[in-house]
Amino acid sequence: MAVYAFIFPGQGSQSVGMGQELAEAFPAARSVFEEVDDALGEKLSKIIFEGPMESLTSTENAQPALMAVSMAVLRVLEQDGGLDLAGKVTLLAGHSLGEYSALAAGRAFGVAEAARLLRLRGQAMQKAVPAGEGGMAALIGVTLVQAEDICTKASAKGDVEIANDNGGGQIVISGKSAGIDEAIAIAKEMKIKRALKLPVSAPFHSSLMKPAEDVMAEALAKAEITAPIVPVIANVTAERETDADTIRQNLVRQVTGRVRWRESVAAMVGMGVDTFVEIGAGKVLSGLVRRIDSEVTGLSVGTPADIESFLKTL
Repeated sequence: MAVYAFIFPGQGSQSVGMGQELAEAFPAARSVFEEVDDALGEKLSKIIFEGPMESLTSTENAQPALMAVSMAVLRVLEQDGGLDLAGKVTLLAGHSLGEYSALAAGRAFGVAEAARLLRLRGQAMQKAVPAGEGGMAALIGVTLVQAEDICTKASAKGDVEIANDNGGGQIVISGKSAGIDEAIAIAKEMKIKRALKLPVSAPFHSSLMKPAEDVMAEALAKAEITAPIVPVIANVTAERETDADTIRQNLVRQVTGRVRWRESVAAMVGMGVDTFVEIGAGKVLSGLVRRIDSEVTGLSVGTPADIESFLKTL
């Protein structure tokens, strides 16, 4: 018997039209998009289904949009497929904003609350640093030690930190624009396989996001959060969490903290998980999982056909 973890994608997995086939095929999926539209007081679903891509990629839209697609998939699995989440799934986890999707999946808060929090989170992260002052870069074919060394040296030109330890030799760094440029130059000198600037508008998961962390601390203090029905692995600790107050604190810390994805996957494997199922848009996380541990199975479930195939394996 497979031991399942459901994992939820983060920013970068969005594409125009994601979830549309689901919404057309299943009333359960449609109801999720309607719930998100109502919570935000606007037709985010129109941007998700029709674009333009520029609007969908905007942080304040991408974050609730990706959560909406993940929750639409999950609701179809549960309502139409008869999936018993707590009975079948051992752990939940998500990458950055995906942690909110994981918590919504685990009923720690509702879809509407997740949408409102993610809209605020996206806006606060966008406003935290003036445009052009910060950025991010991906380092490919690098160890954690090498990446930390690059950040230390590059910080002479402007603070740079590790934002995401994604595993499989992929590390994302974040910080001041001048520091990012210097880090790319140092990585090239070190003959790192690839070092490239990412098309993002702010230095996410770095100390420069402190103003956004303060905004989320205030919002999360007021949010109603309960213990999830399935334990969630937190980004900032890579540990299994069920306590509502700890979850609240971790979500605040997550704004400036490192996404410990490699450690999170290793922790889940250590707890017996052998099958990771990416719920929602894209296949980024299932690919990373297989690079982190070639012994595990990584699946992605985001379309009606994917749902049909997955339900047959249960």
